[in-house]
Amino acid sequence: MTTTQAVHQSAPHQGEQQARTVFLLAHTGRPAAIRSAERVVSGLLRHGIGVRVLAEEAADLPLPDAVERVASRQSAAEGCELLVVLGGDGTLLRGADFARTSGVPMLGVNLGRVGFLAEAERDDLDKVVDRVVTRSYEVEERMTLDVLVRNNGSVVHTDWALNEASVEKAARERMLEVVTEVDGRPVSRFGGDGVVCATPTGSTAYAFSAGGPVVWPEVEALLMVPISAHALFAKPLVTSPKSVLAVEVQPKTPHGVLWCDGRRTVELPAGARVEVRRGAVPVRLARLHHASFTDRLVAKFALPVAGWRGAPH
Repeated sequence: MTTTQAVHQSAPHQGEQQARTVFLLAHTGRPAAIRSAERVVSGLLRHGIGVRVLAEEAADLPLPDAVERVASRQSAAEGCELLVVLGGDGTLLRGADFARTSGVPMLGVNLGRVGFLAEAERDDLDKVVDRVVTRSYEVEERMTLDVLVRNNGSVVHTDWALNEASVEKAARERMLEVVTEVDGRPVSRFGGDGVVCATPTGSTAYAFSAGGPVVWPEVEALLMVPISAHALFAKPLVTSPKSVLAVEVQPKTPHGVLWCDGRRTVELPAGARVEVRRGAVPVRLARLHHASFTDRLVAKFALPVAGWRGAPH
């Protein structure tokens, strides 16, 4: 099984009567997201496709009565064929919670800055609606992380992440002293701002900012990237997807904080141990384009490629 297993979604057979519903998630704090949601909803309803939204967002969106409102719970997208997210990376990561729980593919429309998880831009809304209506998209699976926290030998917290799980210092003026571990063996002890444990998907997020490598999504691997470490050996590591990464907060250091995808957080007392392994449940992403990740990387980071003559034939 690869990280990016593509599955073509064929158009419905003629005479097919099965009801179709799309779950829509939007960053309602952005005027652009509200306008975009209105266009997407009207387009889907016009083609007989039902739309479901969170009740807490419905009040901020100009929605007709035909739109289904549901409570905000992890199972909110169950029974839908697609989850369409309108917003930046933060909104897309929020959508990943629903996508992972329900197994529904997530299609992101970027209304933020970089938007590596997004498949379309705001100018593509009509195209997005058309592709959803005709089911002209592919689905790929992205690797996730399962995260657990131990304290005094007992598991005190479990979580998951699509991009990264980061162990960070809680006090700005103090370093966090940690020991990193791979597959039950110690690697290095250092003080610094923390450690990022990431998936290939997350290699272009926090891990990238911390100096980690860019890893192509189809590569199956785990990353461990120190953050501002004061040590002779504190280099980014790329390990097997079967590895178990661990970060131990040293007993005499100030407490730390665990962040999962920059959204969910839990305090780490001195002596706590964070273990990170490949997640049992992937997140499924809907793709409209066949562009290579290299092209996506160049476009998202506006990398200079002038002077390239093309690969030899």
